[in-house]
Amino acid sequence: MLSLIKTWKALNARGIMGINQRNADYILKYNKRNLYPLVDNKLLTKKLAIDAGITVPELYGVIRTEHDTSNLKKVLEKYNDFVIKPAQGSGGDGITVIADRYDENRFKTISGRLVTISELEYQVSNIITGLYSLGGMRDTAMIEYRVKPDPIFKSISYEGVPDLRIIVLMGYPVMAMLRLPTRQSNGKANLHQGAIGVGVDLATGKTLGNGSWLNEQIIRHPDTDNLVGGIQLPYWDKFIKLATECYEMVGLGYIGVDLVLDEQKGPMILELNARPGLNIQIANDVGLHQRTNVVEKHLAELAAQKIIETPEERIKFSQEHFFAVSR
Repeated sequence: MLSLIKTWKALNARGIMGINQRNADYILKYNKRNLYPLVDNKLLTKKLAIDAGITVPELYGVIRTEHDTSNLKKVLEKYNDFVIKPAQGSGGDGITVIADRYDENRFKTISGRLVTISELEYQVSNIITGLYSLGGMRDTAMIEYRVKPDPIFKSISYEGVPDLRIIVLMGYPVMAMLRLPTRQSNGKANLHQGAIGVGVDLATGKTLGNGSWLNEQIIRHPDTDNLVGGIQLPYWDKFIKLATECYEMVGLGYIGVDLVLDEQKGPMILELNARPGLNIQIANDVGLHQRTNVVEKHLAELAAQKIIETPEERIKFSQEHFFAVSR
């Protein structure tokens, strides 16, 4: 018991945020429940982003009922590659990524496996019945543009699309992490499935030296054997601006913004998360509470002076306070 108390005190001294603290002091405090559907439903998030002029993957079609699954073949007839995903899924579950068309009735996944239209219809049916949705509620299947990752990620990613997670508190970016697919994660950028999390310097957009893989620190990608640190992300100013502006877009005070870099379309918003995970702290080797505390004190000072900062001012504050020591 004594050792546990010592461990907790040591983590607390480093500003490590735990689940209970995240839920009580940030999610419940800053996220109004009536706004949750704006991020829990990817269709609503996509509409908000489009209305705000923010680039998102193009929506090819929507399947809402089991009866409509018969329309899937017609929806797909114009496309050779696409993504099928649940509108209210979480953690990457239920997502099927098609890389190419094999013939009239079969497609190839990113791993090269052949799937038939019938198999895709079955997957869509599972999505609609709520197999992958939050709370098991009935869902909607989305068919959308497949992001083609920028070549800069080729040496540090396996098959799939890397994405960037930025935690934003009241419009202030506080921490960033690049998530890299691995063979173990089946090409998906989800940490709980075996993807790598690599911290990113908020000031420069450069990946830090260590990565987090299965809750352990690593310096090389297990499949490519290349160093995961020292990679300069292109368009960093645009990435951080997009994440910051999501605060105004949805009104939630504590969110995780997931972005991707397409080789042709550039930075795009993939989705938002009202309950972002805590592994980002391992990837950055920094406690979230250490940074959120700085923002909250700053907000209190601004409130006393009746000052509201612009997105540009918020970004400047974060980059001046949350930069890599080694830069």
